[in-house]
Amino acid sequence: MDLALLQRTLDEQGEPDYRTRQVWEWTARGAASYDEMTTLPKALRAALADAVPFSTLDVVAERESTDGTVKTLFRTADGHPLEAVLMRYRDGRRSVCLSSQSGCPLTCTFCATGSMRFGRNLSAWEILDQALHFRRREPLNHSVYMGMGEPFLNVDAVLESASRLPDLGITHRRTTISTVGWMPGLRRFVDEVDQPIRLAISIHAADPAKRSELMPVNDRYPLEDVLAECRRYVELRRRKVFVEYVMLGGVNDSPADARSLAALLDPRAFKVNLIPYNPTGLYDGSSRDAISRFKAVLERARIPATVRLTRGRDIEAACGQLASAR
Repeated sequence: MDLALLQRTLDEQGEPDYRTRQVWEWTARGAASYDEMTTLPKALRAALADAVPFSTLDVVAERESTDGTVKTLFRTADGHPLEAVLMRYRDGRRSVCLSSQSGCPLTCTFCATGSMRFGRNLSAWEILDQALHFRRREPLNHSVYMGMGEPFLNVDAVLESASRLPDLGITHRRTTISTVGWMPGLRRFVDEVDQPIRLAISIHAADPAKRSELMPVNDRYPLEDVLAECRRYVELRRRKVFVEYVMLGGVNDSPADARSLAALLDPRAFKVNLIPYNPTGLYDGSSRDAISRFKAVLERARIPATVRLTRGRDIEAACGQLASAR
């Protein structure tokens, strides 16, 4: 729902300002069309249906996993593909994984999105329409900006979209923005965002040379500088930073790798989320034993660590698997 276009259209129709709020409230509650907005005059509903697309995105395809995860392939009005995911958990969580770009220009070697041709940044409305698509299915309560793209390369649209998620039932405390450490956007987030939105940093290797091999962005913005900015965030906001670490068999999963990671992190500031590798054809995933050993090293160093529950792997909807050539 492009609210700027909606406002212009309502102004042209001579409608009062509160109409925009009415339309948004219906949309955020999960209305599937203008026809459902019964507080609007019927003629106005028809006029809006003709002038303002109900979504900025078209649904191209949708798949559902055996674990209940749903992945949707969208296309923007100018033809760029993107994917978003609804994750359902037994404890009642309904989390949406949102994309901020069509493709990603940063080419992390373990991530399928990095193999796509980069399209463009998404608008705030295109990001919100991913969440609204799933909100029309069922209530939502969590969101993660961990889909296609680097959120802090599109920081204005990401923050604008995040500011409206509470209207959909997703509080700021249940929203997480994940970055590889794109410093200009990270600095803005640290300096400007007062809401308790969570921050997650993708590290994936503590050794600089190894991290640069996995994540070329490390050459531009070294991990040491990224972690310094994270520590500043903790000092200013009094909130821990989540560290994402994908487990690649024989690459970054040894006890020595774990000790190197532990040496970088202050347990008062960071919590590690170990991510079993979801196949994209480039690496082997770490064994369960290797992940357990890695986690044990972190815990002996008093670094809080969890292992991410994989969702949607059978439909290529899990972490690092989102990609589309269409």
